[in-house]
Amino acid sequence: MEKLKCVVPERLKRRVEESHIDDLPSLSSSLLQLFLSLPQFHQLISELAAEPSTQAGLCGKNEGAALDLKQKGNQCYSSGDHSQALRCYSQALRLAPIDAHHTGKNLVATLYLNRASLFHKMGLPMESLRDCSRALEISPSYPKVWYRRGKVNATLGNYEDSVHDLSVAKDMEPSIGGKKQIERELDMLARHHEKKIAKPASQKSVEIPDVPSEIKLQCVKTPDKGRGMVSQFDIPQASLIHAEEPYAVVILKHCRETHCHYCLNELPADTIPCISCSLPLYCSQHCQVQAGGPIHIPDTMVGSNFEPTLECIPEHKHECQGVHWPAILPSDVVLAGRVVVKTMEQKGQFTDVPNLSETLGLCESYSKMSPESKLELHIYSIVLLFCLHRSFSSELSINGDSASQIVILLSQIRVNSIAVVRMKSNTNDSCDRQGWFQNFSFGEAEAASSVEQVRVGQALYKAASLFNHSCLPNIHAYFISRTLLLRTTEFVSGGCPLELSYGPQVGQWDCKDRLRFLEEEYFFRCWCSGCSEVNESDLVISGFCCVNPNCSGVVLDNLVANCEKQKPKVPETISNESHLQVHKLKDIDIKKVAQISLDQTQSSFHVDSGYCLKCGSYCNFASRSKEVKKAWTDFRRLQDSIASKDTCSTNLPDALRSLGLLRSILHAYNKGIAEAEDILAKAFCFIGDFEPARDHCKASIEILEKLYGPNHIAIGYELAKLASIQLALGDCTAVYNINRLSAIFSTYYGPHAGIIFPYLLVLERERSRII
Repeated sequence: MEKLKCVVPERLKRRVEESHIDDLPSLSSSLLQLFLSLPQFHQLISELAAEPSTQAGLCGKNEGAALDLKQKGNQCYSSGDHSQALRCYSQALRLAPIDAHHTGKNLVATLYLNRASLFHKMGLPMESLRDCSRALEISPSYPKVWYRRGKVNATLGNYEDSVHDLSVAKDMEPSIGGKKQIERELDMLARHHEKKIAKPASQKSVEIPDVPSEIKLQCVKTPDKGRGMVSQFDIPQASLIHAEEPYAVVILKHCRETHCHYCLNELPADTIPCISCSLPLYCSQHCQVQAGGPIHIPDTMVGSNFEPTLECIPEHKHECQGVHWPAILPSDVVLAGRVVVKTMEQKGQFTDVPNLSETLGLCESYSKMSPESKLELHIYSIVLLFCLHRSFSSELSINGDSASQIVILLSQIRVNSIAVVRMKSNTNDSCDRQGWFQNFSFGEAEAASSVEQVRVGQALYKAASLFNHSCLPNIHAYFISRTLLLRTTEFVSGGCPLELSYGPQVGQWDCKDRLRFLEEEYFFRCWCSGCSEVNESDLVISGFCCVNPNCSGVVLDNLVANCEKQKPKVPETISNESHLQVHKLKDIDIKKVAQISLDQTQSSFHVDSGYCLKCGSYCNFASRSKEVKKAWTDFRRLQDSIASKDTCSTNLPDALRSLGLLRSILHAYNKGIAEAEDILAKAFCFIGDFEPARDHCKASIEILEKLYGPNHIAIGYELAKLASIQLALGDCTAVYNINRLSAIFSTYYGPHAGIIFPYLLVLERERSRII
């Protein structure tokens, strides 16, 4: 793409820089004519959207490579390297053409059989059973698969199923010796059969147990934020107010190997590839079918009227040609392609890109973008248009009008798409497999000390895009599979705006960083109460302590001070409160940190950088900042030791000394101290020394409660760490913290808390055992 940017003449670049929405058709036509005259553009399109038979095969099937991987997997299986064998078989399944045969058997069926045998050997019978069933769907007359499934069913205690499968295998087995072996297996199975048979639980998709309350939401227009959502009536805390499926969604590139390309959940060991290209992986056949790539119709169904039932317009079908562009283009461009295709499918017309603004009802951001970003959108829109013309509809017109619609769509995606996130914790994979409830110790506490949200997808939700932002939100967004859910985190009065956070919140970042992020990413200046009123968290989150040891005041650097000076200067059209009820952090008395600068009415706020806001003492920032920077090198070194699993005992003394230095320089509620305490807690967990780990974790939480408030979801995750450490110590006060975090999670996630954060169930069961 950079090469195309370079060939755009300056006159066109100036037109792009000065352009507005009304100029797009003409401007897109000019750029289109330019690119059509460039050999390098045609070469690019050929590489991105070439026919599978003419390309090297980045996303296409490759029988030779699949056979090589199969052979390597067999060798690893024989040598006992099961993890590498699993990787080889799974990758071979991605590359193997569905109609390929090797030694007289369908290659894909053989690979599923090999992986099923491996799973059985690894003690994963359910995964093995599913792979056997997949192999039989492709090749129903494969006796070895029937035999393997019979053995797996025997392992699972499914006597009748096992007898059936082994009997079918015996009937199909061509050799007399093979038939006699299976007969012996059946006789042995009958002798060991127990009357009570434990059937495995059938796998079902996660359902949403509660539905949005009967709450009438209304879209209103405000002078400061445009459209927004309110409720006509009061809404209790923890109420589910909205649930929505995405209009379109795409997995992010860094999650393609770890998460299902349809539901975005973590992939199991027995992944399912697309049968026509090598790009997507799915967690189940249900997701594979819903995504809309071609599915395999068994030989026994050929000629019948069998058609799979799809609940939605297939989103992967137009990408499933072995072409390169879905793997190479940025995620938001691939998402735009899915939106265009879905809209055209719904309208039943395939010649012109429809007016997507009318269809989606989303605001655009084109006019506010930088010249470079505008040019980038134009290039990607034309490239995407050509790719869709080749892989979706040859009737699709390539002209300035269609290209301009995609430009607008890309600008809408930039400010309206929502990041689909998953909670990542080291405990998720092992909490039920390693005896968590019987002996909390080093492994559990150390694993629980790392909890983070991971972006796995990007999606458009039409209705949810109407909810505005606040840095002090009163609703919380989360996901069950692809479904977006919104839940109130506090009591919301009728008529009060319902606002969520687009990313930054009070307590997470200081005001200047929040404002910069929102202006750069969403092109607006935030005037929520957190950004237009003086609040305690923003004063202390990155503040320094007063040089007077007896003073609790805060000292601000120049950037923070300038930001805080602007807060009372609110335009007349902007309300001072984004909520009708004002959210205040009760844990900090603002007069303790800025008493002399704040009068009783909070109508004026005078601040000078470098001077204590309470007693007026001067602080030398230059020397103190250098000391802070030096102290943090010790913590970075300690973090590196933890990440690399090296012994961190040698780095702990330096980090402890640096913590004392930070506490002598930074304000007591500075978030940097909380982060330093948290790093130390992880380090002590890592070496199995839980008492200091508990103390440092408590110290971190005490600061975060001042910044976020005591009932924020961020506090809930920190309490999970603390409770884990307390349980490892046999400390019964863990029950109190488990109760606290359960209440917080219930507010933010309702009955879905255990789905979002499975480790919560571990802690609650341990609490029940203690009680």
